[in-house]
Amino acid sequence: MPTPADDLRARTKRFGFDVIDLVKRLPRNIAAECIGRQLIRAGTGVASNYRAACRGRSRREFIAKLGVVLEEADESEFWLEALTVCDLAVGLPVQRLCHEASELRAIFWQSLKTARASSP
Repeated sequence: MPTPADDLRARTKRFGFDVIDLVKRLPRNIAAECIGRQLIRAGTGVASNYRAACRGRSRREFIAKLGVVLEEADESEFWLEALTVCDLAVGLPVQRLCHEASELRAIFWQSLKTARASSP
């Protein structure tokens, strides 16, 4: 039976892959390419750093990696908003991904607060 950590691992991975799919469909111009690179780095960073956090060798390492995951989710949300504000992703599923980034950010913020509170 999958654990909540397994579900979150799958969710963050899906988010990273969905970000890649979105960026592949962006228009070919310097602004979209620049934002797209940053978005791919941040969006896939959510998943890769969460995986690393789950493999943390200590509570302290887990908390540190979770902080990185939170930063990457927040940055992903920023770049997705930039695509919308700059009209670079018209007709693409940016709003859904922006909502997912926001939810992931909230989840990891709460997780980080809980981990810090229960840490000796």
